[in-house]
Amino acid sequence: MSIKTFAVRATLLAALCAAGVSQAATIVIQSRDPAGVGFNDPTPVAPVGGNPGTTLGEQRMYVYRYVADIWEKQLTSNVTITVNAGWEALTCTATSATLGSAGAWNIWHDFPNGKPGTWYPQALANKLYGANLTEGVPDDGSGYGNVDIKTQFNVNLGTTGCLEGSPFYLGVDGNAGDAVNFVETLLHELGHGLGFSVLTVYTGSVSSAVGYRLNADGTAYQANGGLPSIWEQYMYDNTAGKTWLDMTSAERKVSTTNALGLAWIGPQAVAGAATTLTPLPVLKTATSAPGYSGFYAYNTASFGPAVSTGLNLGALAVVPADPVNGAGCLPFDATTSAAVAGKVAIIDRGTCGFAVKTKNAQNAGAIGVIIANNTGGAAPGLGGSDPTVVIPAISVSQTDGATLKAAVAAAVPYGTRRAPGLVSTSLTTDPTRRAGADARGRPLLYTPSVLASGSSVSHWDVSAVPNLLMEPNINADLTTVLVPPKDLTFPLLKDLGW
Repeated sequence: MSIKTFAVRATLLAALCAAGVSQAATIVIQSRDPAGVGFNDPTPVAPVGGNPGTTLGEQRMYVYRYVADIWEKQLTSNVTITVNAGWEALTCTATSATLGSAGAWNIWHDFPNGKPGTWYPQALANKLYGANLTEGVPDDGSGYGNVDIKTQFNVNLGTTGCLEGSPFYLGVDGNAGDAVNFVETLLHELGHGLGFSVLTVYTGSVSSAVGYRLNADGTAYQANGGLPSIWEQYMYDNTAGKTWLDMTSAERKVSTTNALGLAWIGPQAVAGAATTLTPLPVLKTATSAPGYSGFYAYNTASFGPAVSTGLNLGALAVVPADPVNGAGCLPFDATTSAAVAGKVAIIDRGTCGFAVKTKNAQNAGAIGVIIANNTGGAAPGLGGSDPTVVIPAISVSQTDGATLKAAVAAAVPYGTRRAPGLVSTSLTTDPTRRAGADARGRPLLYTPSVLASGSSVSHWDVSAVPNLLMEPNINADLTTVLVPPKDLTFPLLKDLGW
């Protein structure tokens, strides 16, 4: 998760500067660590996972250079990209920690070769302009006032009191195990610094200011006016039917929590999504009741047997709401047990854990469980643990849950003299949809129904399959490939002008 801080330099330049033919980028890493700390830590260590360093400081710098080389091979720019790096004590407890952050340290608008009245991160602005926009500008006293990207990472990670037992893994072979893969973490953070961020629209925790744009002086976010980020032209809200470029601050605020509703429409990323994202896994329903057969997106559980495409779940049954104890939180009564026996129980989320609801349904004879969300947004992942749960459990959104429950009632008249009509279910894929994309195949940005400061909007959505580098979490199956058919990071940056 990135928490970005921007120092702002705005300028109006009078003359065009010919950029010439672009060449492979050069990235220079500047350390701000004092003696004995961070990159200068002399602690002896054994080489690990392809990292030949023999001190902790050497291994940290090796990973920085390794990741910078990956980005250099992908980017083109005639202007050196400067990254200022430091290892510092960041917020942490024994069970949680701020891993680090990175972001564009300088941002610009109204420079030659850029879109007028639009904010850009400095590395991209320099590429488009063809020269270093901070050349000759005095440093602000920090030692990194003129750099393109500032990074910081938690020097205490994995030690006593700071996410104990989970240090950064400094190998470059991907075998991080329970440690935090620093290669992927740094690759992700430099992506933000290069421009993978909404940049100058406020999406922090102060709700009244969410959606405000930064003014032209770079001194404040404001409700009206301000300058858009280069991102905004490609952020399309499917509910509002417009891009962020055309929205008011109030509309942008609503869009930040429009779960599965905000798509990226840049042509490079859209084209890449067609070959990168897999067909959408769905719950398929079949019933004689008109209008209820179809596909529904679902999520999976951390307990019970694994589920996958091709699984025949069975017929649906509804567990009644219980406003006092929570649906499914107590052992089922005789009537409910008879209704769910041999069927897949639909249970509303709330009050007790997912595994508790599933175990109660299992005890009543259910052969599967569908948890219907109790708030807007996507189907939730079902956390929890119970090794005695042996039936499959999945989740659906609140809207889809309501539809499935209505389908069960609507199907009853379509049965026979001996049995009411049913809604049968199975797991399959929708060949017309992609996991992590909207109905038109455009990749989705991360907009959970509750604003996640530092994560909302400036990441790909977590519904993407396969996992993408620029999701808000670093997943174990990531690679260091930034382009289709493995990833969509670089196509988005190309949409911006890289």
